[in-house]
Amino acid sequence: MNQIGNQKVGSIVAQNFRTAQVFTAFDIDFCCKGELNLAAACEIRGLDLDEVSTALSSVMDTLDGTGIQGLSMSQLINHILKVHHKFVEENIPAIKFYLEKIEGIHGDNHPELHEIKALFFQAADDLTVHMKKEEFILFPYIKAMEDSVNNNYPLSPPHFGVIENPISMMEHEHENEGDRFRRISFLSNHYSPPADACQTFKVAYSMLEEFERDLHTHIHLENNILFPKAVAVFNDLQN
Repeated sequence: MNQIGNQKVGSIVAQNFRTAQVFTAFDIDFCCKGELNLAAACEIRGLDLDEVSTALSSVMDTLDGTGIQGLSMSQLINHILKVHHKFVEENIPAIKFYLEKIEGIHGDNHPELHEIKALFFQAADDLTVHMKKEEFILFPYIKAMEDSVNNNYPLSPPHFGVIENPISMMEHEHENEGDRFRRISFLSNHYSPPADACQTFKVAYSMLEEFERDLHTHIHLENNILFPKAVAVFNDLQN
């Protein structure tokens, strides 16, 4: 138990993605706070380390079927773009529409909807800009690095200096979104519609919950798998 307690939460999920369901059940942040070791994460949440470790062991004996760790950086980027960036882009308009609608109808009786809508609208704007910075600046350079290694040709120095600079910015923005959605989750009582909720209200909360769940996976793939690989390759190229 002590051995797994010393492992970083993000590394545990990177090794076996099925452990994500355990961390979600215990409300342990494995994406934005993935650098914490398990013991520290449990202490922050007031959880029993042995209980969490036992739950993790029940799924860790099974091999991770996602194959994510075996992907090249370019393949992982393509996966992030096709699955997670696409998900964000496709779901933002509908969630905005539903939140505006239920705020207008239920806002007087449920004033928390005003803040939930404001938070999501800001998240939508910030995520849109964030993803474009990845798509047009960081991701192309990571792919270029991989091509340089595979084809043995020199790579021009990036305009951003070292790759840790844009990565640190992306991780900081990831953390902001994690904080924002924790607030949305709290305000919505963990996406539990009130007794007087109409069907649109229920749909809006379900979509918000799905959006946050996808965002956790999205951030995990970048923070805990793609970015460490990119930093390692960048440093190798400098030697």
